[in-house]
Order: sequence, then structure tokens, then C-alpha cells
Amino acid sequence: MAKRPTISDLARESGVSVATVDRVLNGRAKVREETARRVYEAAQKIGYHAAALIGQRMFADLPEVRFGFVFPKARQPFWQNAAREMEAAVARAPGIRGQIALEFAPSQSPGDIAALMMGLADRCDAIAASAVNHMQITDTVSLLQERGIPCFSLLNDFAQGVRQGYVGLNNMKAGRIAAHMMSKVAARPGKLAVFVGGYRWHGHELRETGFRSYFREYAPDFTILDTMVNLETRQLTYEATLELLQRHPDLRGLYCSGGGMEGAIAALREARAPGQVALILHELIPESRAALADRYAEMSIATPLEQLCNDTVALMIDAVQKAEAPTPGQHFLKPDLYLPESV
Repeated sequence: MAKRPTISDLARESGVSVATVDRVLNGRAKVREETARRVYEAAQKIGYHAAALIGQRMFADLPEVRFGFVFPKARQPFWQNAAREMEAAVARAPGIRGQIALEFAPSQSPGDIAALMMGLADRCDAIAASAVNHMQITDTVSLLQERGIPCFSLLNDFAQGVRQGYVGLNNMKAGRIAAHMMSKVAARPGKLAVFVGGYRWHGHELRETGFRSYFREYAPDFTILDTMVNLETRQLTYEATLELLQRHPDLRGLYCSGGGMEGAIAALREARAPGQVALILHELIPESRAALADRYAEMSIATPLEQLCNDTVALMIDAVQKAEAPTPGQHFLKPDLYLPESV
């Protein structure tokens, strides 16, 4: 039978003295919230028997804030990672007792996402979601905001002028970053292709706009083909990429501005040698990491997930606790850029 963790084990794991752990356990003297939280997290990690008691003592006098989130694509690694990071961000948010309700939408349909957002209204003090830009979503956000529930858009901005705030990359700049790299690594000027998830994904449209604007300004010798919609699905992207390579054997580069990259990577592996078509991707998942490692991809522009979640939670707390709602705005994050030599 495994040895039961002792108070000494807990002190060692949390990096404090046994006396400090005793004060946290018994409330005999005031302990800084940061220290108490470190002890609590260590207790959970090692399976200390009084972890729940520490949590009760830590959070008993703190105000409760209830967070609601709606994410797409429950099976996609990026969103699975985002869900874990958001849960951790709520758990470690200082000065509150955080409760989280996180839903995955069954589809990208505005109706499905709007229904989930409304379903969170009675359980949450603030809501954040990643959704398409659509009138039904805007109307839902308007209703929630009127009820005093601030709403935030994540990664893809929607309900501009209505929602409380946007948190994510500057997508216009992300598209220009992709274009800059593409212009440097493509073997010579020629044809380029762009995939977007759909025309209502505002972030993808901005990335495409940034991509095209860079080439107009700095590399006009390249020809950008008509933009293709892949609905962020692997199979559709795979088939479209194979057809693209067949119709344009002189294709120099491919920019996947959203999901579905797995299909493009698989098609290039079948039809081209590494480096023949410069591939720029978004987000670092197992498939994009592998494509970078074996030189099928030149760069992946990734969202710093931990910062995204920490900043979103902080903004939601601020919106809930302030008597006067903060001015709606945009909170841009600096992207993480991954190259073949950095993975």
C-alpha cells in the first residue's frame, strides 16, 4: 500500500515550512493568499487527505464568480488544450472563488452556439465564446449584455460594438506575418493559395486580408489564387489540396488560416517533396509539429494559450466586479511563432 502523504511531504512539495502548512490547515494566523494557494495546489497534486479542507478555508471569504465558456470542436486537440488551460486559469484566479461551466458546441451553426450561450445565462456571471460572426449571435450577445452578463469573443471576433471585449491574436497582423514568411521561403515568385474556414469566421477573413495586403505592398510578383473554403475539416482540405496541386503544378505556397491543416499536410506528403510548396499553418498540434519537424511546413503561428486563458479570466472578473462596465475593446496577444528548428 502506498504511503499516505504527510504534512512534511506537503510542506516540501509546496516549498514552505511545516508551520506555514499548519497555519493554512487550521487558520491560526493569516497566510498570504498566494502562499495558501501554493499549499492547496501541492495538496491536490500529492493527494494529501485534507486538500478539500484547505480549499474550504482558502475560499470561504472570497466572492464567487461563475464563468461560462462555449468552444467549438470537442475532438480537436487545440480546443481540448484550451479547455484544460481555461479550467486551470479559473482555478488559480486570485481573490475569488471561481466556478466554471464549459460547453462544446455540436456544430459551428450560429443557432447551436447561441442556444448554449443562453443556456449558461442563469448559471454564469460572464460568458466567453468562440463563434462565427452572425446576426443570431449578435442578438444573443445583446440580450445577455442587457441582463448584465458581459460577453467576450475569443480568437474570432463577433458582435463587434455589442460584446464586452475580444481576446486573441491581431488577425490582420497574423496574416501579414504569414505572408512575410511565405515571401521569404517560396523558391521563387509564383502562385499561392489560401484556405479559410468560412466567410463568417471574421478572424480568418482578417488573416486573408492581411496576407493579400502584404503581397500587394511588398511582393507583387506573386499571384494569389481565389480563396478556398475548407469548413475547417480534414477530409475537405485534403481533397481540395490534391485537386489544387493537380490544377496548379507550379504552386509555390499554401496558407491555412484556420483549421483543417491535417488534410493539407497529408496531401502534400503524398504529392510533393518537403519544401516544394511552402506551407504556413496556425496553432501547434501534433500534426503541425510533425510537419515542421520534417520540413513540410515552414512556420506555425500559435496562440499563447496560457496567456489567452489567464487574460480572459482577468477581464471577465473585472467586468463582473466593476460597478460601471469597462469600455468594450480588443485585447491582442503576441503570437508564438514556431519554425522547423524551434519545435
